[in-house]
Amino acid sequence: MSEQHARILLVDDYPDALEMWGLYLRLQGYDVITATNGPDALTLARTAAPDLIVIDLELPGLSGIDVARALHASPDTAGLKLIAATGCADPSQLEEAGGAGFEAILIKPCEPDVLIRAIELALGAAVSLKKS
Repeated sequence: MSEQHARILLVDDYPDALEMWGLYLRLQGYDVITATNGPDALTLARTAAPDLIVIDLELPGLSGIDVARALHASPDTAGLKLIAATGCADPSQLEEAGGAGFEAILIKPCEPDVLIRAIELALGAAVSLKKS
């Protein structure tokens, strides 16, 4: 699958972040779907077949870390690539996120090109694994 046609699930409870990043990713050729809370993120991860999820760590319902753990615990979603995007720079939360299986952890505000690079790196690793 080409990165330019990958489906990205964006999860953030801040509508402006979803709108800005969603628009930017669509302009880059990605198929983008969105969720505003942890439970909806889990549902969409299981039903909408995203190639990658960019998720805030602090969400209503379930945290991004809880979502990551739930996805990695299920055989159907264990291989999903996850990128954390957080406005919190608390070292203990970042350490906990690091142990939850994220491909990258980005601190917001994050420049769009930094997000694109993280997505391309994560998807590139996924494509390499699929070819082996």
